[in-house]
Amino acid sequence: MILVTGGAGFIGSNIVASLAARGEEVVVCDRLRSDGKWRNLARHLVAEIVAPEALLGWLGRVPPLRAVVHMGAISATTERDGDLTAATNIALPLALWEWCAAHAVPFVYASSAATYGDGSAGFDDDPAPEALARLRPLNLYGWSKHVFDRRVADLVARGRPRPPQWAGLKFFNVYGPNEYHKGPMISVVKRKADEIAGGKPATLFRSHRSDIPDGHQARDFVWVGDCVDVVLWLLDHPQVSGLFNVGTGTARTYVDLARAVFAAMNRAPEIVFVDTPEHLRAQYQYFTRARMERLRAAGYDRPFTPLEDGVATYVRDYLLAPDPYR
Repeated sequence: MILVTGGAGFIGSNIVASLAARGEEVVVCDRLRSDGKWRNLARHLVAEIVAPEALLGWLGRVPPLRAVVHMGAISATTERDGDLTAATNIALPLALWEWCAAHAVPFVYASSAATYGDGSAGFDDDPAPEALARLRPLNLYGWSKHVFDRRVADLVARGRPRPPQWAGLKFFNVYGPNEYHKGPMISVVKRKADEIAGGKPATLFRSHRSDIPDGHQARDFVWVGDCVDVVLWLLDHPQVSGLFNVGTGTARTYVDLARAVFAAMNRAPEIVFVDTPEHLRAQYQYFTRARMERLRAAGYDRPFTPLEDGVATYVRDYLLAPDPYR
């Protein structure tokens, strides 16, 4: 039995889908609410759905788990409730870490590329406490993920009890099916596809830096299926532990992304630029690119999906399909 927290969410539900397809018994911890997240699970057999507030009590009653995959979090980069974010993104994963350490259960958790802030300290997933201390996240979400990464590094450095396998995954800009409940946090691929489907041009933010042309802000866009493959590979290689970036290792511009969406929809590109909202400019990242050497050195050798291929799959197989869910 494998527990997936945040299992009805974007990345979590894609993990659940792949685990269920492998015949695993999967328990989901999440809140379904009223925004249609249940559809992310509708095609797959799950053993149980546990409310987050009931999770720690549930863990005291279950048979031995094969692994805990912790994807649950407050993931909005615009979140401002510090107490709620700390309780959800710091206190809960620490409790799960301690439980997994005490019960010898592997623990795989979601960190984030938001921990790198503006990128001025680089994108090296060095797990050393002194390396992590140099990073400066730009928002509450990134800070909360960074706090947990640093605490894990500190516990490991002090020789404190740890799960038999642990892995923190710094996901970069993930896109793919089952993100439809995310509102303003939905991927740019989905937003541009919606604009184009509505007969509008694709709108992109202007650059507010003289050294970067409009639309040439760059991100490491990663297909959600590749993220799932990394998680499954870790579960299949219990000897591998560490903090790892999950991206493609390549930065692509927003213009590249918009053109890929137009191509997938068989439309000629039409792009217009608008000012970046004032409230976002101070925390806006102009460049992200995952360094992938550590994951590769750990033995992960599968290729990552090129942007054009991932966008084409997402648009044609999901967004333009009668049922866009995985």
